[in-house]
Amino acid sequence: MRWKSFISWEAVELSSDQWSVAGRTFTSRLIVGTGKYKDFEQNAAAVAASGAEIVTVAVRRVNVSDPAAPMLTDYIDPRKITYLPNTAGCFNADDAIRTLRLAREAGGWDLVKLEVLGEAKTLYPNMRETLEATEVLAKEGFLPMVYCVDDPIAAKQLEDAGAVAIMPLGAPIGSGLGIQNRVTIRLIVEGASVPVLVDAGVGTASDAAVAMELGCDGVLMNTAIAEAKDPVRMARAMKLAVEAGRDAYLAGRMGQRRYADPSSPLAGLI
Repeated sequence: MRWKSFISWEAVELSSDQWSVAGRTFTSRLIVGTGKYKDFEQNAAAVAASGAEIVTVAVRRVNVSDPAAPMLTDYIDPRKITYLPNTAGCFNADDAIRTLRLAREAGGWDLVKLEVLGEAKTLYPNMRETLEATEVLAKEGFLPMVYCVDDPIAAKQLEDAGAVAIMPLGAPIGSGLGIQNRVTIRLIVEGASVPVLVDAGVGTASDAAVAMELGCDGVLMNTAIAEAKDPVRMARAMKLAVEAGRDAYLAGRMGQRRYADPSSPLAGLI
């Protein structure tokens, strides 16, 4: 009976810790991609194991509108999972804006992920083009969640331009290096009034936990799961890591000290 009560309490705690973006509410704080998988079946299995409620879709690369070819929508049901069209592969504002206009025509999507890359080697965002695209898209009624550098000033500029979520990189896309600058990510979180999600650079479960421990609202990843030796098992690990990191953040970590502090008093030792 006590065990059943504990499970019930835990389920209530997890389900009540929701987050919202642009008026849409989600329970899972993990967003996963739809690229690099062996096939759509593996992708769908990984999404199920991750518990994700949002998947990103590269409009230029993934078929979501041609019924004559295999379609992602046949494997990941858009009635159950929120599709987040993204502008992967766009290197200027005009291409990104055009891509998302096409996505809206194809699927009616307004909640979108914007990324405008600077060059192919690092895949770092071009912030001038990103800011320009954010302003245009927001004026056209889009709700852009925006990939950006880990810069608190740039993050605030994007928010002012109409970004509904800020998505700073933890490390270069697909690098698996983990969060390289915890200080700036934390500053972005403290200064934002919209959700902040680490996007890019996560390599393993501990990286996802760190992002959540910094106070981020969520984590987006693709390669870390898709290129794992067992993608479905890694997806499950990421789910647990995001939940653990969120719990640790809410619990409030102990202070850090330069020297040891005994768990039991030293006075009165025998």
